Amino acid sequence: MRKLSVVSFGVFLFAFGVQDAAALDLSLSQATEKILAQSEDLKKAEANVKKAEASLDAANANRWFNIEGSATYMNLVNVANPTKSYGVDLPPELGGLIAQVAQKEISHIEIPDNIFMAGVSVTQPIYTFGKIGNAVEGVRSAIKMSEAGREMTRREVKYAAADIYWTAKMTDEIVKISQQDLNQAIAAKKSLTSAGRANRSNLVKIESDIATKEINLSDAEFNRDTAHRMLKILAGIDMNEELNLTDEFPKDFNDLNAGELKTTPEWEMLSEQVVMYERNARSKRAGAYPTLAATASYNYIAMDTEFENMFNRNNTQSAYWGVALQVPIFSGGLHRANATVEAMNAEAARQDLDKSKKMTTEEYNRAVEKYNHLRSNLKSLENARDLAAKAYEFSSDRFASGQTSAIELAEVSAGLYQLDLALINAKYNILMSAESVKKLGE
Repeated sequence: MRKLSVVSFGVFLFAFGVQDAAALDLSLSQATEKILAQSEDLKKAEANVKKAEASLDAANANRWFNIEGSATYMNLVNVANPTKSYGVDLPPELGGLIAQVAQKEISHIEIPDNIFMAGVSVTQPIYTFGKIGNAVEGVRSAIKMSEAGREMTRREVKYAAADIYWTAKMTDEIVKISQQDLNQAIAAKKSLTSAGRANRSNLVKIESDIATKEINLSDAEFNRDTAHRMLKILAGIDMNEELNLTDEFPKDFNDLNAGELKTTPEWEMLSEQVVMYERNARSKRAGAYPTLAATASYNYIAMDTEFENMFNRNNTQSAYWGVALQVPIFSGGLHRANATVEAMNAEAARQDLDKSKKMTTEEYNRAVEKYNHLRSNLKSLENARDLAAKAYEFSSDRFASGQTSAIELAEVSAGLYQLDLALINAKYNILMSAESVKKLGE
């Protein structure tokens, strides 16, 4: 029976080893690449850049000549007699005069009721007094805005990737800490019962601590599974895939060497937004100015009383070219009103830029200060944790020899547990402070 138990335990260890070996190794850089590739926000930002670039093509198209063509067919209906075409009877005096010229007798003239007209016109703007030029420059600023927005989104996604990765890693460590804390309580109970008849109060206290630590472990495992699930969703990893997060929390943290914040993607975006609105205001204002353009046209007209014969005769053709000056006379103040709207938009964007500079600079400075503050306190926290571990070791030995109570052991154990959590949380906060600095001032 004992041999069977050993074999079963060995099979369990082998199965556990195979399951752990099948887990997907995932580093922070790999997780970031996957999350960037899966990010809907980043894909939307990319689409906004392409949309802005297409708008530039549309704005530039106004610089070039415009060709328009038209073709029209009409059939005039004789309301008095729909089955016949219009006609005019000539008086004898007029008919005789026409007969002398045409060398034949003409007393009735039919008006062609089948008419076909086709034409093409070409217009080339020569000078628009800033209507097109300012509009194009405004679109160029919009492209720069969308590119800055894409960079800002990319940094936000990278920050979110680091946050979820280190959160998941922290929950892994908390599970280990909780498991170790529970194992220590179970070991304390064994040492208490193995010495003979256990003190009833100590036994009750130990069992209460074990129950509490089991709940802590269960909560830690739930939080770990939740964090891993969120990481899988963001990275596009199969939900049934087990993860092995390979990056460890650093033991030492280097100096940031962060300089003064000079620019951010958000500042660039707002600066270009100001320029865009100012250019749009100039373009709208120029709508009240003349437009000088070269123009040319060709027209062809065919007509006959019979549709079949409409193109079997010499028909009318005309063409011209010239220069046109189109002058808006009255628009009810539309152009000035539109220019005012764009100017007010530019002022609002300018205020947003000033606010962003103040708030982002403060956020950046606080992130640097937080990093340095937590980093300077890390050694003290590690020393406190090591002292708590020694205190627990002493208290555990005394408890095993019956020299102290379970209450004292529980207090020392709780202190060690809290310091373990505080240490891992401090490292997480240091890493995320560094990521905040990268996001804002990279």
